[in-house]
Amino acid sequence: QVHLVESGGGLVQAGGSLRLSCAASGRTFSTDVMGWFRQAPGKEREFVAAISWSAGTYYFDSVKGRFTISRDNAKNTVYLHMNSLKPEDTAVYYCAADRWASTYMSTRADEYDYWGQGTQVTVSS
Repeated sequence: QVHLVESGGGLVQAGGSLRLSCAASGRTFSTDVMGWFRQAPGKEREFVAAISWSAGTYYFDSVKGRFTISRDNAKNTVYLHMNSLKPEDTAVYYCAADRWASTYMSTRADEYDYWGQGTQVTVSS
């Protein structure tokens, strides 16, 4: 059975940093595009960042220069390093895998096949 498990969320002050982790199990994800999405209360789920099998990356404009996505294929784990956090970054963050893509990094949630349960990130002002 396939599982994606996020961790590392929490409460942080504006300007602070967090590192989210997404541990995958049940199959290898080393050739999948992996993505991070977030959903704030009352809002739709939105794309944050994605990484291809060869570590190419793509970011939502509002997080460019502040967030970094990375992966460790040996550990079947994807990370999201978040710096200079802002209150508007507050959301539940989800990890996702697109098993049909290795290089094309979609920003559409409906193109991702596997999802974690999410981890809450709260940024106080």
